[in-house]
Amino acid sequence: MRALAGRAPHRRGARIGALLAASLLLAGCQSATEPDAAPTEAAARPSADAAASAVSFAPLRGTPAEAAALAHPSLAVKIDNHEEARPQIALNRTDIVFEELVEGGLTRYVAVWHSDVPDEVGPVRSIRPMDPDIASPFGGIIAYSGGQDQFVAMMMATPLVNIVFDFDETGLFTRADERPGPHDVILDSAEAVARNAALAPPPGQFSYGTADPLAAPALAAAPTSRIDLVFSEDRFPAWDWDGGTSAWLRSQEGEPDLEASGERVRAVNVVTLRVGIDWSYGEVPKTVMIGSGEAWVSAGGRTAHGTWAKDAAGSPIVLTADDGSPLRLAPGNTWVELVPNEGSATFTP
Repeated sequence: MRALAGRAPHRRGARIGALLAASLLLAGCQSATEPDAAPTEAAARPSADAAASAVSFAPLRGTPAEAAALAHPSLAVKIDNHEEARPQIALNRTDIVFEELVEGGLTRYVAVWHSDVPDEVGPVRSIRPMDPDIASPFGGIIAYSGGQDQFVAMMMATPLVNIVFDFDETGLFTRADERPGPHDVILDSAEAVARNAALAPPPGQFSYGTADPLAAPALAAAPTSRIDLVFSEDRFPAWDWDGGTSAWLRSQEGEPDLEASGERVRAVNVVTLRVGIDWSYGEVPKTVMIGSGEAWVSAGGRTAHGTWAKDAAGSPIVLTADDGSPLRLAPGNTWVELVPNEGSATFTP
């Protein structure tokens, strides 16, 4: 890999320490965004050692983690999904990934890392008009390679710190010699977070339940072995439930989807949202993120139906079951599939 001039050598990865089994049980019975119970008088005066090893919950995963390991911003990155961009780097270490339709019937990702920040991620590509609405609720950092001036201006207008390859003078990006251009831009993600460590951590986006959050009869969740999604004639990802690992395993266009580590791309939760497409930008589709629509949450080998709603660019997506209760996710990583209304979603028992 060829480094740009001025590249900083320092790298820092987020590390999650060993955690108590009781904390795992606690993660299963409360939302990551809900406050903890009031502390006792003794607990209100922890020692310095106790404070340093305090267990908290990752806001974008709902999993227990050392509090100190979460005291940094999230990093959202626009990730390429062209065939020549595969395999992508560190997708299995994300907290949340959004898959969106772009021009030509292809898809790209907005991938968000917080609880586990790798040294490098990529390939990084350009911004699209829906990305400000997707990334704004997380705060923190957004990284991308560039884009049309109007789309870059839209992202620059958000409160997020923009790290842009086209304007980069800090050495945070490289081009990978072994990858074909333009699918070769790699971000020094750990360093990008380290340089912006004073920014606030992200707020919680979803609510979390147990490892089988859809078991309540009122949710009417259906057993699901496979999810087939159609974005276009050229992009039709699928997810197969693997009970052995309690995860959904991803395929693209009929082939297993692998990341650069050689591992199959996987997710604990797959959230499928039916979305409208705004064609105001010519050949560039804009996924309509502010509004509401049909939703499915797939976790623990089940799928529950409901609705999604988002009332402003900076607001999180709210998931509601058909019975009016919150649709909770299992603690772990999540893929959000933004399937156009013209596409399809099929859930096979």
